[in-house]
Amino acid sequence: MSATPAFHGVIPPVVTPRSTDGEIDRKGLERVVRHLIDGGVHGLFMLGSSAETPYMSDDERSTVVELTAEIVNGAVPVIVGANDQTGVRVAEEARRMTRLGADAVVASSPYYVITNQNEILDHFRMVRDAVDVPVFAYNVPVRTHIPLGADLLAQLAHEGAIVGVKDSSNDDVAFRQLALATRDVAGFSLFTGHEVVCDGAMLSGADGIVPGLGNVDPSGYVRLYEAAAAGDWEAARREQDRLVDLFTIVGCPDSNRVSGGAAGLGAFKTALVELGVISSNTMSKPMAALNENEAASIRTILERTGLL
Repeated sequence: MSATPAFHGVIPPVVTPRSTDGEIDRKGLERVVRHLIDGGVHGLFMLGSSAETPYMSDDERSTVVELTAEIVNGAVPVIVGANDQTGVRVAEEARRMTRLGADAVVASSPYYVITNQNEILDHFRMVRDAVDVPVFAYNVPVRTHIPLGADLLAQLAHEGAIVGVKDSSNDDVAFRQLALATRDVAGFSLFTGHEVVCDGAMLSGADGIVPGLGNVDPSGYVRLYEAAAAGDWEAARREQDRLVDLFTIVGCPDSNRVSGGAAGLGAFKTALVELGVISSNTMSKPMAALNENEAASIRTILERTGLL
C-alpha cells in the first residue's frame, strides 16, 4: 500500500434496525453504532446496500443520518450514500445528506437510464460540484447493472472528481488495475466491498474494507486490516479464514421463503439480535425476517467462530 490516505481501514456499511412494528429503531441504531465504534472501526458507511436504503422513505433516511452524526460526534467519519437514478437527483440527495451531517458522500453510477461513458463521467462531476465534502464512487454493478471500468474511475480520480472508490464489482482483475492506475493520486482511497477475500484485496493495494459482515464482527475485520497493514499476512489469513466461516450465516435462510437480498441482511440482523446488540431482526417491507429455525443455525455458527 502507499501512504495511508485520510479515509482508510474498516468502514462497515451499517444496517438499519427496525422495531417489530417496522419503524426505525433509534435506540437499536445507537447500539449498533456504539458496537462498531467499540470494535475499533475507522468510519461508518450509512445508507449503503446493507442499510436497506432502497426501501427507506426520505424521512427515514434523514433520521438515520442525523441520528448517526449526533451519536458519533466526530469520533469517526460518517460516509453516506446518495442514492438515486440520475446525476441531478443524486446531487440533490448529496446536498441533503451533507446538511444532515455527512462527512463524505458515496454515489453509484446512474441506473434505469440508458447512458454511456461520457454521461457517467458527467454524472460524478455533477455530484462533486454539488457538495463541499469528498465524493466516493460506488462500483456495484449487481445493483446498477452498469460496471464502472478502471479507466473511467482512474480518470475521475486524476481530475479530482472522486477521492476514492468502494468496489463491489467482484472483478479482481479490474480492482488490481484500478489500484495500479491510481497509485500516484495523492490521498486516493480504494476500498473492497468483499467479506471473504479482504486479505487478498489488501495485498492488491486496497486502503480499506467495507464489509457487511463487519456489522456482526467489527473487531475481527479490524484485526485483519491491522495485520495486513503491518505486512503480517499469515495473521491476516488466519483472521480471514475465521471470517469466511462466520460468513456462512448468509446461507442459513430458506431460499424458498426469503429473497436473496433479504437473506444476507437478515442474517446480519439476526446475528446482532443473538449477540444482544439489537432487539429485533425485522426487515423493511416487503422483505421477510428470518425465523427461529434460521436463527438457531446462525447461533451455532456464532458459537463456532467464537462470538458467543
